[in-house]
Amino acid sequence: MALTKEEKTAAVASQRIHDRDTGSSEVQIAILTKRITSLTEHFKAHKKDHHSRRGLLQMVGRRRKLLDYLRRRDEGKYQTIIAALGIRK
Repeated sequence: MALTKEEKTAAVASQRIHDRDTGSSEVQIAILTKRITSLTEHFKAHKKDHHSRRGLLQMVGRRRKLLDYLRRRDEGKYQTIIAALGIRK
């Protein structure tokens, strides 16, 4: 269920602002989105895994807060990141 190093590196590389960027809002949103999609696939096979589902809901809430922050700070970046990651809103 955890992301591999390659997947995480690809998520960071797709959204980073500068070479050493690992903690900006855009990068955090990209990493959370990868984790959420992998957990969603996990739940297709394991419907009764409620403990992991709670973690998924926490991740979705954290991503929502980051997206709201980004929308308040810069509407253009918000629009580009939801389009790039395929997030509904």
